[in-house]
Amino acid sequence: MLWAGLLVSIAGSQMQLAAIHWHIRELTGTPDPMALGFIGLARILPIIVFSLFGGTFADTFNRRTILFITQSLMALTAAALAVLTFLGSIQIWHIYLITAIQAAAIAFDGPARQAIVPNLVPAKDLPNAFSLNSIAFNTGAVIGPALSGVVIATLGQGYTYLFNAISFLAVIFALLAIGDIPQDLKKASGVSLTAMTDGIRFIFSRRIILSTMVMDFFATFFASANTMMPIVARDILHVGEMGYGLLISAQAIGSVTAGIVVSQIPVIRKQGPVFLTAVVTFGLATIAFGLSNSFLLAILTLICIGAADTVSTIIRNTIRQLQTPDHIRGRMTSINQIFFQGGPQLGEVESGLVATAFGVPFAIISGGIGTILAAGLIMMKWPQLRAFDGHEPSPATSPAD
Repeated sequence: MLWAGLLVSIAGSQMQLAAIHWHIRELTGTPDPMALGFIGLARILPIIVFSLFGGTFADTFNRRTILFITQSLMALTAAALAVLTFLGSIQIWHIYLITAIQAAAIAFDGPARQAIVPNLVPAKDLPNAFSLNSIAFNTGAVIGPALSGVVIATLGQGYTYLFNAISFLAVIFALLAIGDIPQDLKKASGVSLTAMTDGIRFIFSRRIILSTMVMDFFATFFASANTMMPIVARDILHVGEMGYGLLISAQAIGSVTAGIVVSQIPVIRKQGPVFLTAVVTFGLATIAFGLSNSFLLAILTLICIGAADTVSTIIRNTIRQLQTPDHIRGRMTSINQIFFQGGPQLGEVESGLVATAFGVPFAIISGGIGTILAAGLIMMKWPQLRAFDGHEPSPATSPAD
């Protein structure tokens, strides 16, 4: 039920995300990489500020209740964007402000939502559960942007925000239907600075977890190809709203395909080498996307980017959750959220600066090169990641077991 609710909600959120980028491009009137890049700051700053609080809340309070609150708040922010757009009074600073409020909600929503998964399934099924979650996310990422292009072209910009607001009801109804979810609160230490620093100390004591987080940050920081997508679509490939929606959806098509394949694999061996290979493939495909001048080639390279990213996402999520006890899982997830969200959002700013100075294709190509170089350095720094098989002893326990 939670998976189905997320599938609907993620489609709405991805539709809004694509619509916001297009909306900013329309409001500026000219190709302005920095205007698009600043949306990343609006997303990441609240996450940096509030994520540690969000993780501590997820370990101290009922995760299902937290999701009720955050999903409701995100629905209200989407509704606010819709109202302002329908009234014709929306300005770029409105988009930045409302995006920041929504990001603050995500800082609490993300740790609770990810940490609740091991409470719902036994450890042996966790890789498959994360594969299904990846399918939900990326199916939404296929449907959402494609719908965004159609809705903007036929009904208007405001309806993308309205439909997103309605989509959050799917998760809220699912949480109501599920009922109570078992959670280990016996070791909850309350919301305090000590509890937050315990999470940080835990991460630095687990090199295998830390190495995947650092890899995640640098890969998404350098290879933020989606940031410049409105300019690629409109000013390089010369396609309109419909073509833009297809470009945004292409990456998710590869992700869904990879997610389905991985979800059917009962045992994933040599997880470390597979993870590293996926990251390097992600970087190579990003370089190819930056070099492409045809719509079809751009679609194909984006599909490869999505497939590689999904394989690495599933493996790193499985490693982190299985290597983390339930009582500290929310804090681990909140710190990971800073890496996971910080990479692409700060990467949007970096892409904007590089694109302004050297052009959009150079920004994308150099990002792919940076990803590959970062992967090489991290392999040298943490060789145990190369050797990780996936069947090492796990300290994590879960009520679902």
